[in-house]
Amino acid sequence: MENRDQISFGLRSITTEQFAIIESAFDRSNENIELANGLRFGFNLEKRNVFVFLSVNFLQEKSPFIILEIGCFFEIGAQDWDKLYQPDIEEIKLPVGFARHILVLAMGTLRGVLHAKLENTAFNMFLLPTINVTELVKNDVVIKTNDSVEKR
Repeated sequence: MENRDQISFGLRSITTEQFAIIESAFDRSNENIELANGLRFGFNLEKRNVFVFLSVNFLQEKSPFIILEIGCFFEIGAQDWDKLYQPDIEEIKLPVGFARHILVLAMGTLRGVLHAKLENTAFNMFLLPTINVTELVKNDVVIKTNDSVEKR
């Protein structure tokens, strides 16, 4: 039986979709800080890309004071693309292990972009804590063509 989690791929592009520091929404005397995360998968049929959009917002009193969203675009090898893409139903099915793997790569990228954007600012003490990706992706990820955002 073939291991469907062994997929040839390469990271081809990283984008910063959103970034903002809203200083007026941050109260230094308030130590109650919450995190909100976002995750979306998509694909580009023509380029054989699967992409992960990750976002993080640092909030106080439900108001964000740091907003960051990145995209990581992974090109899938031609033979493996044919295993993932099902043209008859116009969807891609990412095995859970592979989806978690590219999510871990995207999470590390998000952490690095956050550091780079906050370095040499008054907000450089904010770091992205470790996040258990098994809680974010519990099953194979199915992306339908009409659900996907065609970018890049």
